[in-house]
Amino acid sequence: MANLTALRDHNTAAVLGAIRGAGETSQVELAAATGLTAQAISKIVKRLAEEGLVTRAGQALPTGGKPRTLLRLVPQARWAVGAHLHRSGVTALLVDLDGRVAGSAALAIGPDITPDHILDRLAELVDGLLAGVERERVLGVGLACPGPLDQRAGVLHRVTGRPGWAGAALGPELGARLGLPVALDKNTTAGVLSQPGSPDRAFVYLDDGLGAGLVLGGRVQRGARTNAGEFGHQVLDPRGPRCACGNLGCLEALCLAALDAGAPDRAADLLGEGIANLVRLLDLDEVVLGGRAVLAAPELYRTRITALLGERLPDPDWQQVAVSVAGAGRQAVALGAAGLVLGPLFGTGEALSPAPAPPVAGADM
Repeated sequence: MANLTALRDHNTAAVLGAIRGAGETSQVELAAATGLTAQAISKIVKRLAEEGLVTRAGQALPTGGKPRTLLRLVPQARWAVGAHLHRSGVTALLVDLDGRVAGSAALAIGPDITPDHILDRLAELVDGLLAGVERERVLGVGLACPGPLDQRAGVLHRVTGRPGWAGAALGPELGARLGLPVALDKNTTAGVLSQPGSPDRAFVYLDDGLGAGLVLGGRVQRGARTNAGEFGHQVLDPRGPRCACGNLGCLEALCLAALDAGAPDRAADLLGEGIANLVRLLDLDEVVLGGRAVLAAPELYRTRITALLGERLPDPDWQQVAVSVAGAGRQAVALGAAGLVLGPLFGTGEALSPAPAPPVAGADM
């Protein structure tokens, strides 16, 4: 039998997600949307109001009976921080419950910076963002960084180009510095969570490295060791340049070499070849592009990759794939990192604009 506390939390998240998704809604509409009883909805709404998470928003237009009281989310009742650590810097965002960015900060880091120094600087950055925010209203910090990493333990492994980062327990160490919960994940996984999309999609990130975040069947894919998405280390040319990972001809090395040579069109074509392989392997129907290399020439990458998919897929009219550029631009990964913290509150980790989580019927709590 389900644990009653977990059941209560699950149904509370379902109701809160439904309120957020609707904008303004009534208890009657919440019952219809979630399948919970009127009694359960009343108890949950009372708790949410006492915690300051929801408030009354006036009354609905009369339809012949007693006007229904409308409810809405209180966006600034709680906050989350999303931080993106990449090889040359850190970006951090302060985000409210509606996923709106209320503040941002960034810093550059040098090639020889140690994990301890990074954590000290990042903690200062987060503390600065939270100045004036009551700590009890902060849900936590989502931290996105390059892989490979152990997401469960919050520990980095052998990050290409940053050998000194191997074994760094970024999640636990940052949490200790801030006194806040920290959720660590790969930059590409955070990126795929930064906006709603197809249940079968990829976020492909070309920056100072190359990786992919995956959602398949509506679920984030992290793999057996939470290290899925090392897309850039597929070998396309065994006689190609040596990659920072040690192999020859990795897609990441080929793309970065093209960019260093001032040939973004060549990089876009190479990236398209890798994406075509990914689409054929996983039957994706949406690919979102991100990273500084892509954002420097977004239309070039979108059009060339779209054209190449049309050439490489055997039946492109049937296997149509939407290719777009991340709507949040350079903030996409940090915004998705904030979603790692916000998701559980609304019963989902899929995006900052989540569909309500399905409730568990029969729980009047």
